[in-house]
Amino acid sequence: MANIIDGLKYTKEHEWIKTEGDVAVQGITDYAQSELSDIVMIEPPAVGRTVKAGEAVGTIEAVKAVSDIYAGVSGEVVEINNKVVADPAIVNKDPYGEGWVYKVKIADQKEMDTLLSPEQYKELIAKH
Repeated sequence: MANIIDGLKYTKEHEWIKTEGDVAVQGITDYAQSELSDIVMIEPPAVGRTVKAGEAVGTIEAVKAVSDIYAGVSGEVVEINNKVVADPAIVNKDPYGEGWVYKVKIADQKEMDTLLSPEQYKELIAKH
């Protein structure tokens, strides 16, 4: 069973979002990294880019597949995690900690209400 953290929000595309004031930290879930297996490359969105919720903003490449990274909320990318760009395997080891991918200054806090709760995300992945 995938590790699902309380206090985070989730997308149907298997990203997690944690808010720090008006900034959303985003990464991929434990379920997503386990499905992808060995992650070999991460291409986050560029700092300064404006992203829209639901939009493909980057890519994650694993040995067996390439997947898009989707924005959980709209806003401006304010930081990327250069550690995971240099060493993508960090996401496999610690997807909710050191393995975060990027941070966005949230344009509309109401978008957070459209994301899945931990319970809703558990129901989603139970169907897979």
